[in-house]
Amino acid sequence: MATEAKRSKVDDDLELSPLQNFLQWCHQVGLKLSNKVYVSKEGTVAQYGMLAKDSIEEGEVLFTIPRSALLHQGTTRVSALLEKEKSSLESSSGWVPLLLALLYEYTSSQSPWKPYLSLCTDFKTLDLPMFWSKEERDRLLRGTGIPEAVDTDLANIQREYTDVVLPFITRHPDLWNPDTHTLDLYTQMVAFVMAYSFQEPQGEEDGEEGEKPINPPMMVPMADMLNHMSNHSANLEFTPDSLKMVCVRPIRKGEEVFNTYGQMANWQLLHMYGFTEPYPSNSNDTADIPITNLYKAATQGIQSDLDRQLLEERWEMLCQMTQEKGAFVFDKQGCLTDTELHTYLRVLCMSKEEFSEFRENEGWEEDDEEISLAFSMEGLPGLKASWKQLIHEAACQTMRSYRDGEEGVDSDQVLTADKVALAALSSRQQNALHVRYGQKSILHRLMELTRSSFQL
Repeated sequence: MATEAKRSKVDDDLELSPLQNFLQWCHQVGLKLSNKVYVSKEGTVAQYGMLAKDSIEEGEVLFTIPRSALLHQGTTRVSALLEKEKSSLESSSGWVPLLLALLYEYTSSQSPWKPYLSLCTDFKTLDLPMFWSKEERDRLLRGTGIPEAVDTDLANIQREYTDVVLPFITRHPDLWNPDTHTLDLYTQMVAFVMAYSFQEPQGEEDGEEGEKPINPPMMVPMADMLNHMSNHSANLEFTPDSLKMVCVRPIRKGEEVFNTYGQMANWQLLHMYGFTEPYPSNSNDTADIPITNLYKAATQGIQSDLDRQLLEERWEMLCQMTQEKGAFVFDKQGCLTDTELHTYLRVLCMSKEEFSEFRENEGWEEDDEEISLAFSMEGLPGLKASWKQLIHEAACQTMRSYRDGEEGVDSDQVLTADKVALAALSSRQQNALHVRYGQKSILHRLMELTRSSFQL
């Protein structure tokens, strides 16, 4: 008995950890990892990450993965079926084939990607806001745009599963099982794709006039180990035979290697990936002013039915011209949607005669460079008083949409600066704070720069 117990302990010690098993699998599928880096949970900002064993120079390749090791609808063992019935799998997201492939491979004990998928035993640990309660989303994230985005996501996921996925898997009970491949598991797979997938950039010849659809997402083992930072140190490059993670700036020994998920504001990072960059390190942070808030600002002070009718005519034309885009976007340098904002302000502030002439001429030609300068943070104070008043009031309207309104910017600032109080918050509270305060800071500066004498 003692011998058996001893042998059992030895067997347990020899059993590979999920990470060791994954790294062994990487070697087997031809993934080449530089000896200057290693993967670990220790010393990283979140979950697994990649760290430098040695100093790394710009241009060095950190790893190369053959396309045959990527996981998508073209490499899964059910690829032929997915291709055969692709017309029945069309949806607004375009993700259904990949999600069906993931459902199949994730629940198959014989999947060739099992060592990779075993690293993610519970996708809810990603802690995307879609896994928070509705009450918590509203309490922590009201005004940020995330609750509305999550509500849309969940409604779309349920509709897609009910209308497209469930009928398909029911037709193929030998490969999928509705009792196993449930809406809950499907939602978790959506979170997995949101947080970990990559999309191959369109080639120059593909991007003309939007003639070809964008490339579908795919799972790239090892690449999804790297955490994100706006000031990143590595970038994924695509070649015909493989994908390569390439160093884009020198990395010191012991430093974590960061990839970039794109120029993403904190609200986008939290919505799609479940994390944020602590304020103020995210250089890509933005704040949205809903176009409807500019409309509300324009209605203030209207006293006659004639003036209201003129506003409605202008607004209807603007919405037709701009196809009712949802918001004006500001970052720390100024307005990123400056052409649209310029159009709205110019039309809304026209005299009756100017608007008639504008309508007859069907618009005007824009000087994009001049507009960009005018709607930078430095240029805003020099705008016409009527334009500044509309921007100011629209920003105020947006600030009031947060749970604590305009007063909250001061309390968020105090909390952000208090390291002890900040550390006492849960990760959800911290992430929500970084999103809120980043947005409010931009809006607050915008309000200050557009405050005119009539507002003092």
